Amino acid sequence: MKSKVERKKQKASKPTEKTVAVNKKAAFDYFFVETFEAGIALCGAEVKSVKNGDVNLRDSFCHVENGNLELKNCRIAPYKNVGAFAPEPDRSRRLLLHKTELKRLTGKAAEKGFTIVPVKMYFKGRFVKVEIALAKGKKNYEKKQVIKERDIKRTAEREML
Repeated sequence: MKSKVERKKQKASKPTEKTVAVNKKAAFDYFFVETFEAGIALCGAEVKSVKNGDVNLRDSFCHVENGNLELKNCRIAPYKNVGAFAPEPDRSRRLLLHKTELKRLTGKAAEKGFTIVPVKMYFKGRFVKVEIALAKGKKNYEKKQVIKERDIKRTAEREML
């Protein structure tokens, strides 16, 4: 029989990770050089919308403003039971990083060809996290090569069945 303390430790040691949204377009358009985990500043109603999965990361990007990293164009649909003061769905949201990570990320992003893109949004325990990546854009011929390889793989799998 386990004591209460042992059960609490067991629960605390297993943080649940639930992926809410994935930016598949970013994986197609960019090479990911380095990834970071960042917190995000949300209102209470926005957290409930994220729990429901009403998030769209498709055209979103990250930008440094006033020493803060901001997530732009991320659409979090308004929660239906919020009342009169619902936050704007397309507003920019602050990403929470350590200062050293932020300086390193902004320094690398200032180089030619690099950008910061959100890759996925997920829950880590009770907190909403955003995985962001320092990315370098792909050329059109590289994108076509990815499509070609995917088609070849798909036809090979069909023939094996």
